[in-house]
Amino acid sequence: MTAEDRSAGPPGPGAGVGPAAGADPRRPMLAVRRLVKSYGDVEAVRGVSFDVHSGEVVVIIGPSGCGKSTTLRCINLLEEPTGGTLRLDDRELDFSARRTLPSGRDLARFRARFGMVFQQFDLFAHKTAIENVMIGQTVVRKVPRQRAHRESRDLLRRVGLEGMEDRRPRELSGGQQQRVAIARALAMSPEVLLFDEVTSALDPELVGEVLEVMKDLAREGATMVVVTHEMAFARDVADRVIFMDQGQVVEEGTATELMESPGNPRTRTFLARYHRGTQESAGREGG
Repeated sequence: MTAEDRSAGPPGPGAGVGPAAGADPRRPMLAVRRLVKSYGDVEAVRGVSFDVHSGEVVVIIGPSGCGKSTTLRCINLLEEPTGGTLRLDDRELDFSARRTLPSGRDLARFRARFGMVFQQFDLFAHKTAIENVMIGQTVVRKVPRQRAHRESRDLLRRVGLEGMEDRRPRELSGGQQQRVAIARALAMSPEVLLFDEVTSALDPELVGEVLEVMKDLAREGATMVVVTHEMAFARDVADRVIFMDQGQVVEEGTATELMESPGNPRTRTFLARYHRGTQESAGREGG
């Protein structure tokens, strides 16, 4: 699946994640250059560079602790990078020149251009599903409550939670809570969606329902950067796959190129486990 193959989908709540009207298709929406993040003497991210075009799904894979999640958190400034540059559409940040970095309300506005979904759902336990989705709209975007309620109901329907608007998190499964978190991210009409291992805390039988929502977003033309260990999702949905190891980009290519014919020995070693698991599953089904 490529960005060009996807339909933009009907406009509605969260439509900001689709390709921008009039955007130059040759110019990346998001450009990461030589990104570095250090914790004391430890470099967690070491000169990472990649582009994300409007309507594109980029999936980052790699072993645990290789810097994938830190890279994602640096992109929306939950972690402040130590060096490098980051450009989101018309805004460029140079982390060697602090005067270019946003702060206060400007920082909040910059982060709001991204919708981030975390491993843990981070829902407000005392609020209902629809209240969790509404809160960013009413508090940050100052959307009138009636409109926010209507749009949030539509978003919950979009992620398959119609009829569950008034349930609190404890009354929802892990997969349902994660879908509320996705609806909450969409409610802010972000330009780019960031997914950080969103299925890793779920029971295996609940993973599919969350991945299906993400596949729907990809088909609708959302711009997405996804950190995941779900190799089948990367193979089926990604426009491009990036393999990271030891804080660096080791290899990058289309899903077919990287998943089926990786050029780097480290990538081949990592993916060998995935291919073995796929073959074993096929053997069990065939038997």
